[in-house]
Amino acid sequence: MSKEEKEIKKKKKGIGKKIALVIILVILVFAGVVAYRVHENGGGLKGFLATAVGHDSETVKELPKIYCVLLGQSENLTDTIMIAEYDPQEQQASILSIPRDTFIGYDKTKATAWDKINAVYQTGPENVLKEINELTGLNIKYYLKVDTKAFKVLVDEIGGVTFDVPIDMKYDDNRQNLHINLKAGEQLLDGDKAEQLVRFRHNNDGTTYPAEYGMEDEGRMRTQREFLTALAKQTLKVENIFKINDFIDIANEYVETNIDFDVAKDYVPYIVEFNMEELKTGQVPGKSELTNGVWVYMADQLELNEMIDDLFINPNKLDEEDIKSESTVDTSGIDKTQLKIEVLNGTSSNTKLEKVVAKLENAGYTVSNKGNTTETSNTTIIIRKDVPDLVTEDIKQILEAQTTTTGAEAAVNITIIIGTDYEG
Repeated sequence: MSKEEKEIKKKKKGIGKKIALVIILVILVFAGVVAYRVHENGGGLKGFLATAVGHDSETVKELPKIYCVLLGQSENLTDTIMIAEYDPQEQQASILSIPRDTFIGYDKTKATAWDKINAVYQTGPENVLKEINELTGLNIKYYLKVDTKAFKVLVDEIGGVTFDVPIDMKYDDNRQNLHINLKAGEQLLDGDKAEQLVRFRHNNDGTTYPAEYGMEDEGRMRTQREFLTALAKQTLKVENIFKINDFIDIANEYVETNIDFDVAKDYVPYIVEFNMEELKTGQVPGKSELTNGVWVYMADQLELNEMIDDLFINPNKLDEEDIKSESTVDTSGIDKTQLKIEVLNGTSSNTKLEKVVAKLENAGYTVSNKGNTTETSNTTIIIRKDVPDLVTEDIKQILEAQTTTTGAEAAVNITIIIGTDYEG
């Protein structure tokens, strides 16, 4: 090799070192930036995931609560109907079970099997959403329909779930090819046993869960809620994050949902750090009744409204500023408690509904009914009957609403429809 060739080789080697050094520096800078952003996003797994999906420390402050109806399907029927809610800002989550025989008709004396919420499932999950929203006063947009076979596959994928089976379970149904055979006590359940557990209602001899646990469907719903809690704890362990592709494959095969991926991914970084011990659960209060020859479950609407407030709405979380009622109208000579006000939510925000209700009640008015209506852009005050002009002006100022109109006489004096223009 000539002297000139050696010089060229030496120069190339020097250039190569510089390029390598630049690459290393770039990697170190990138790693430093990522590490900094992970730290800024809370560190740990949450920080890593938040960084991976492009979040910063402010993102979670803009994420609203997310509500979803969970439907457990088996043989085109559903044994599981639940409402799940997750609040990433407060790190709160709740599950409410809805009995499959819940009556959704208009006259229980004429009840048929088609007046049960389980029957609506046959017409599509969107209709189930509609009925659940009418029952609860919530405004849920999303559903997640899961074949119970997914339980088997997921449980096996994560190596089983340790669970305390409450009673001996022995049941056989050849028509459904369902055979349940479990002993009471804490044990590691594989996928097959997990499916048996969540589908059990009573034994072959008619015995079921004890009364203090919740008999028949009540017991099954309680077991399902407790098993889902245990399943979530196991699935959300750090080591299982590397099985994400397997989980996606399971979801593609066994899950049907209208939740957009771009919506779902925003919640993942925060839900992985949710403490499952803080999960709040409940069941629609009420009782089973035999009416018109059909057994139906009649919800206690008053108790249900209170449970909804406790599990999902939590009005105590509203700040004083949120419920401040500012008005210059002198209504001291009017007995506001005698006026009945209905508030209908024409937005996707339950927080707006609760703010309006809280503001009105803080001003001394009585909200006798609240619920949902189709989405609308303008907040409107509808005067029904016997409403003093001062009250109309007072409520307009409290809600900063511009639109008022008159409507047909009804059981309430005033109907307020919250539009997307309402800023609270």
